[in-house]
Amino acid sequence: MKVVLAGAYGKLGSDILRTLIREGCEVVAADMIDRKVEGVDPAGYTYRKLDVTDAPSLKGLCDGADAVITTVGLTGASAKLTNYDIDYQGNLNLLQEAKRAGVGKFVYISVLHADAAPEDVPMVHAKKLLEAELVKSGIPYVIHRPSGYFYDIVKVFRPMIEKGKVTLLGKKPVYANVVDTPDFADFIVAHLSDVNTVYNVGGKETWSYEQIARLCFEAAGRQPVISTAPAWLFDVLAALPKNKTSGKAAIIRFSKWTLSHDMTGDTHVGEHSFKQYIYDSFRGR
Repeated sequence: MKVVLAGAYGKLGSDILRTLIREGCEVVAADMIDRKVEGVDPAGYTYRKLDVTDAPSLKGLCDGADAVITTVGLTGASAKLTNYDIDYQGNLNLLQEAKRAGVGKFVYISVLHADAAPEDVPMVHAKKLLEAELVKSGIPYVIHRPSGYFYDIVKVFRPMIEKGKVTLLGKKPVYANVVDTPDFADFIVAHLSDVNTVYNVGGKETWSYEQIARLCFEAAGRQPVISTAPAWLFDVLAALPKNKTSGKAAIIRFSKWTLSHDMTGDTHVGEHSFKQYIYDSFRGR
C-alpha cells in the first residue's frame, strides 16, 4: 500500500511514519522541512516538501497513492496564519488534490468534540469545517478525534508544577482519557481499511485534571498546591489586543475549551499507562 503522510515529522506524524514502515507500506513523508526521524532509515521512505497553503505546489503529491493520512494543523501561535488557513483551507487543498489523483482513502486527524465546536474556538471549529468537507467529498474517509495526548498534557502541567502551583478552571471536576501517540499511531494504521468511519479516541485511563495535577506533583516530589480560576478569565485574556495580534488568542480559547469540557473518547486505544508516563517524565526516565 502506498500512503502519503502529511505532517510526517510532528510527534504523532513520526509515530505514524514508524508504524507504516514497520507494516511494509510505501510512504511519501510530506512536511515543511526534511529531518531525520529517530529509529527510521531515511532510505525506507520518500520525502516531499509540503506547504498546504500553496495549492499548486501539491500537484502530483498524491499520484498513485492508496491513502492519504493528514495530521496537519496549526498548534502554535502565529501572527501570519490562522487555523482556518492551515487546519481548514490547507487540509482542504490536500483533500482536493487527493480527489484529483483518485486516492482511495483519506484519513483525517481531528480532535474530540470537533463536531460541536463553536466559532469562538478556531483551533477546533476549523477542524469541524474540514470534517464536513471530507464527508461530502465522496472520498472514503476515516476521521479520528483524539481526546488529547500524553506529552501535551505533561507539557501544559510541567511549568505550573515547577512554579509550585497548578491553577484549574472552575470548581467542577473535568475528566480526560488522553492517549499515547505510539498507541494511537498503531490504531490509525490498523484501521486504514475502514470506510466512512469516525472514532472518538481516548486512552485506557480516565483522570480528572485535579487528579492529573496531583500525580504530577507526586512524581516531581512536591507538595500539591492547586487553585481554581473562573473560565471567563480566559475570555478576558483572549480579548487582549496583544494576544489577538500574536495569534495566542486561539491557543487561549482552545485551552479554555479543553480544560472546561470532559475529553473522554469512547474508543479506548492502547495499553500504555498515563500515570506511568507522568512518573517517567518527571523522574527523567
